[in-house]
Amino acid sequence: MMTLKPSFSFFFFFLFSFMAGTIRAQNTGSTIPVNVGVILDFDDWVGRMWLSCINMSLVDFYAAHGHYKTRLFLHARDSKNDVIGAAAAATDLITNVGALAIIGPTTSRQANFVIELGEKAQVPIISFTASVPSLTSIKRPYFFRSTETDKTQVKAIAAIVQNFGWREAVPIYVDDDYGVGILPYLVASLQAVDTNVPHQSAISPWASDADILEELYKLKTMQTRVFIVHMLPSLGTRLFTKAKEAGMMDIGYVWIMTDGMTNLLNLLNDSDIDSMQGVLGVRPYIPKTKELKDFRLRWKRKLHRDHPNMVDADLDIYGWLAYDATMALAMAVEQVAGTTTNLGIKEANVSSNLVRLETVGVSKNGHKLSQALSSISFRGLTGDFRFVNQQLQSSAIQIVNINGVVEAKGIGFWTPTKGIFKRWKFNSTTSASSTSQSKLATIMWPGEPTSVPKGWEIPTNGTKLRIGVPVKDGFTEFVKVTRNPKTNATKVTGYCIDVFNAVMDRLPYDVSYDYVPFVNSEGESAGTYNDLIYQVYLGLQKFDAVVGDVTILANRSNYVDFAMPYSESGISMVVPVKDTKNDNALIFLKPFKLDLWVTTLCSFVIIGFVVWVLEHRINKDFRGPPSQQAGTSLWFAFSTIVFSQREKVINNLARIVVIIWSLVVLIITQSYTASLSSLLTVQQLQPAITDITELIRNREVVGYHKDSFVKDILRGLGFQDFQLLSYTSPQECDELLSKGSQNGGVAAVFDQFPAVKLILARNCSNYTSIEARTFMSRFPNQKNISSNIQQFKTGGFGFAFPLGSPLVPDVSRAILKVTEDEDDMMGRIEDEWLSAKSICAAHTNSFSSSSLGVSSFWVLFAITGGTSLLALTTYITMFVHQHWEDLRPYDSMWGRIVNLFRIFNQKDSKWHTFRKSEANNGDNLSDHSYGERQAASSALHEGSVENVDLNPTEQANKDVATFNIDIEPTNPNQVMPTSTGIYHGTN
Repeated sequence: MMTLKPSFSFFFFFLFSFMAGTIRAQNTGSTIPVNVGVILDFDDWVGRMWLSCINMSLVDFYAAHGHYKTRLFLHARDSKNDVIGAAAAATDLITNVGALAIIGPTTSRQANFVIELGEKAQVPIISFTASVPSLTSIKRPYFFRSTETDKTQVKAIAAIVQNFGWREAVPIYVDDDYGVGILPYLVASLQAVDTNVPHQSAISPWASDADILEELYKLKTMQTRVFIVHMLPSLGTRLFTKAKEAGMMDIGYVWIMTDGMTNLLNLLNDSDIDSMQGVLGVRPYIPKTKELKDFRLRWKRKLHRDHPNMVDADLDIYGWLAYDATMALAMAVEQVAGTTTNLGIKEANVSSNLVRLETVGVSKNGHKLSQALSSISFRGLTGDFRFVNQQLQSSAIQIVNINGVVEAKGIGFWTPTKGIFKRWKFNSTTSASSTSQSKLATIMWPGEPTSVPKGWEIPTNGTKLRIGVPVKDGFTEFVKVTRNPKTNATKVTGYCIDVFNAVMDRLPYDVSYDYVPFVNSEGESAGTYNDLIYQVYLGLQKFDAVVGDVTILANRSNYVDFAMPYSESGISMVVPVKDTKNDNALIFLKPFKLDLWVTTLCSFVIIGFVVWVLEHRINKDFRGPPSQQAGTSLWFAFSTIVFSQREKVINNLARIVVIIWSLVVLIITQSYTASLSSLLTVQQLQPAITDITELIRNREVVGYHKDSFVKDILRGLGFQDFQLLSYTSPQECDELLSKGSQNGGVAAVFDQFPAVKLILARNCSNYTSIEARTFMSRFPNQKNISSNIQQFKTGGFGFAFPLGSPLVPDVSRAILKVTEDEDDMMGRIEDEWLSAKSICAAHTNSFSSSSLGVSSFWVLFAITGGTSLLALTTYITMFVHQHWEDLRPYDSMWGRIVNLFRIFNQKDSKWHTFRKSEANNGDNLSDHSYGERQAASSALHEGSVENVDLNPTEQANKDVATFNIDIEPTNPNQVMPTSTGIYHGTN
């Protein structure tokens, strides 16, 4: 319990009288006395200590400014710690004394009344203790707050909570204007850093020790272990004493005090401090300047001189603020006195001697004084003193830790711009968003550990978590609730239950829980999965979590927090299968897709053309009539399929092209053979439906699990309500699929992966599954459907907890441990509940098209095309370069092109194959008679020789013509030589 220091009534009365006399003595004829009221609580020595600081401020101020013509004359009034007393004192000071300004009162509740009087009388009210933000929620031009508003410290407290990652915090506040006033701002600041406030604990100012203990025991039964205390020491010390008695100052608890207690720690005795060990606190940071040290020393000297036995008395921050506020008022009054000589109160019309609030007079210079106070700026005991919007300029917040009985230990600082940091002189580049535990000095927490408390615990008072589980007729492999009719006891089993039990066993602490079925009074299901989740959101202590085949969805996450999923995510379409082995006479076309057939066919034609170009001038197999040449080229290209081409390839470039193309043909034919073999032998079953658009277009009926969110997804895809039919169990699903859509059943069903496993496990020979990504790829151009298909990618099954539950991170980590377990615990659980006992598991793979496309061989086609293009380009370049001189005589480009094609159509007589042939023919020609040679020459002149090619030189020189003569015998049995000769003659 807080123990007040001994009263100094006599000392402060003497001090006040001495200083007031000093001020009067200075009031010579050239000075102007100005009445100023002071309203404080003098029931304890704190108020008198503050009054001494106000008097010392005036003595110091006028000692330094003796030339000023104004002198403040203080009129102190005791509010008697009462609102009415403060209002009466303010009325007296304004009406009877004519106070130009009032310093005080002490509490925010008193200030609220006094401020209204000041507004009416236009008398500035300067409070150095009232910190409730609501006092300035409306514009009050005559109220000046010379202390930090609670808005600042709540942001610092939220930063501390965020720094240590605590997800929940409970405010404990005094149930009056001071305590309630901070609450909205504190809750908002905590929520801004994603910290939940599950409970708010209000304690009456007149609460007994038993009342405090009862409230603490209530808090002890909750999970949250982070408490924020906002009250004055008179109640706060009793709270911490009882908290220690209740065992709430032990390891695992976190206590944070606002400045209502932290500012007055030096006024508490050792026993009070001992009960607060490990507590954190925030308070305005006051630099320890030389001026502050000198003032404290002078104040203590005065005290010890007058009262030598008082050796442990000390000033608090409010005494320093009172000192600075008084000096600011003295400066402002001097500033106003320079513009007027009348500083009094305008009298109101009063018809009796009684003081009535509605007859309070109006200050003649209150407006000027208010403006002067707003412009005052100086360096005071507490630092830079300046009013911003009639409130003291915000300074840094110091974070302290109660560690010992000497003095609170400073562990860090907080500012709105820099956030939390350890030392006051820090790097200016420090970012407020990069706070971490290292930005605070070492902290001793309650129970004297140095490790950071996690901020929550499972209560150890015997209370168990109530785990809600769904009740349903089908798919009981996930969750099955059975009730013993004799004992009325329930037993919950299933895949989800085993997973949850395994996860709870992996938590680093013990958690007691009971499974509670979600049923009504008749023992039947009380609603849908969404209804069950909403019960957790309501927080009526009916369910603390939900375990079951609950899918993680975005809209559900608005009401609960999910741990990480523990099952596969997504939805599959289950359809009947059919035997397609011999159903299609064109099955030989299925190994390749249309694009691959077309590409291969075009490649054959291109390869035939390239080889023809490269071989035409040098290979007699590729010469002859145009139809013969085209047929030979195509025959050569297509015969590479079976490698039966008989034509020889002479050109090296053509050989390279043919070799590469033969390799490509080999790979393609082998792939075709393998794919066709697979279609004819292995892949005998195919899904009857693979395109969801076909179901929508034909208005087929499809099935979904009853009360499942899948129904809404199917509606979004375009299915009408009459196309939707629900089922409750795998057996009922089998019946609907076996009937078919035309006979009162369904053409397909949609369900989640784990449920699909169960369906296929019992009917794997009749049905198969197609995953969402498979049938989504079949209609990529249908944008409206493709966007909705994305909804099939769900989050999987997850455990649901209340929003902000501290269990969620630990449960998620435990799920990872179970999933990554070396003994494959998750696999064993799935085998027990979900896997088939036969070969059914092998049939759950999704079906997709086995046809091969261009994408499978595009690299081969690219290599073939590149090689062919390179060979063709090389040949044309060499050909043009070889015959460039023959093209010079032509002026037009067209003439050159025509002549180039004419040359290309000729045989290349210089090629080694033709030179060899000519040599053989020459020997044969010498054996013939002279008459035969003469006949050949006559035939040449008569024009009967076929295939006479004129050398282009003849076109330039009419006197000489060079002939390449192919003499073909008129008699098929006669062999005629081929010769080259020069014909001399004229036109």
